[in-house]
Amino acid sequence: MSSASQNSMIGIDLGGSKISAILLDGHGNTRKHLRIATPRNDYRATCAAIKELVATLDKTNEGRPASVGIGIPGSCSPATNLIRNANSTCLNGKDLKQDLEHLLARPVRLANDADCFAISEATDGAGRGKRTVWCLILGTGCGSGIVVGGRLHSGPLSVAGEWGHNPLPWPTENEYHNADPCWCGRSGCIETWLSGPALSADHQHATGNLKSAEDIGAAAAAGDAAAKATLQRHLSRAGRAMAQVINILDPDVIVMGGGLSQMPHLVRDLPAAIAPHLFSDHVALDICLPRWGDDSGVRGAARLWVPDQA
Repeated sequence: MSSASQNSMIGIDLGGSKISAILLDGHGNTRKHLRIATPRNDYRATCAAIKELVATLDKTNEGRPASVGIGIPGSCSPATNLIRNANSTCLNGKDLKQDLEHLLARPVRLANDADCFAISEATDGAGRGKRTVWCLILGTGCGSGIVVGGRLHSGPLSVAGEWGHNPLPWPTENEYHNADPCWCGRSGCIETWLSGPALSADHQHATGNLKSAEDIGAAAAAGDAAAKATLQRHLSRAGRAMAQVINILDPDVIVMGGGLSQMPHLVRDLPAAIAPHLFSDHVALDICLPRWGDDSGVRGAARLWVPDQA
């Protein structure tokens, strides 16, 4: 039996549209990587899909069961052990940890997907060597994870980093009176202003034309004035929302993931959008893209069994 198989780690990133699975050796090298579509709104089928992925990776691991860490939308309640706050709503109210441990015949560890992203980038990614790393995701939803001193900070309520479900700070009068409802039951959450669907909805409200976030970005790059205005509103909101967290956390580095982070203007222009709202006479922000891109979440999930993250 090779030492690589003895120290191998399986990570699962359970997303709304796809499930990503990875097998890492003890040095963080990828041994196998799989992706499948997530069963739509079907809890049992989702659990079965995870079981099949783990079985395939175990075979790659010379038949030896590897440790399993799973990144999920939402989080596991410390009070009930049930999943809560997941925008993949079929997970809510379920004892996912117990159900998967039964199916996989081994212990598993669960963490919020943004927390897994943060673990990955703080360990051997763009935040390596930094004391306080804030990793945020702008995509279908908005979330974030925080690593301090190389260790994930999730808090006693397991809600640290739930940035997307706070109200948009310093709202304009129009924003104050036109806040959209959020799936969480509140209105005006940052997620309803900054996510990909929110960007698309804002453009439709302003122009009457429904476009995806990707199409809006392409139109702006081609010189479309309305698309440029939509991106400028989004940038202003992102700057205000991020400034509020920076004033509290003061991170050494901010790593931005999710589909919207790929828009070239965002990372480039965010420091200027954030600066007016910071409670500081000196503004030096380190904002960057993740080293591991879309793989950061699944790599961080695999590392949930590393002692520093226990």
